Amino acid sequence: MTTAILLIEDNRLLRRAIERALVKAGYEVISIGDGEDGLRVAREKTLDLILLDMMLPTLSGLCLLQQLKQDKRTQAVPVIVLSGLSLKNEAKLVKEGAAGYLEKSDTLFQDDSALLLQAIERVLPGAGNKRPRQLEKPLGVRRTE
Repeated sequence: MTTAILLIEDNRLLRRAIERALVKAGYEVISIGDGEDGLRVAREKTLDLILLDMMLPTLSGLCLLQQLKQDKRTQAVPVIVLSGLSLKNEAKLVKEGAAGYLEKSDTLFQDDSALLLQAIERVLPGAGNKRPRQLEKPLGVRRTE
């Protein structure tokens, strides 16, 4: 079984870049562009991880994080926050339930997105073992826009 990741990011170009990196690494990706749809999908799907932008339309990332951690259906799913905001917000986000924090920058995509993939491995030990070593067919991306 592959690792299922919900990506909630409103910037289309950044969302597609992250999708490509995750799919290339063998993850199953569900991609959402706003907070309300992200919350709905998180409640409907069985997920291993959520990658969450903080600045989202319809429902802010912070409000979404709080709702995910208060809902019995989603509270056990780890959330890694992706943000262009300063790392000084990390402590507050961890207090709210985030499992990790990554600052959006050019370094996020260097070396085949090594920082992003390392963060996922830290939060989901063994996730690399759940990814197929050789894909018979591309997993693809499911988008809800």
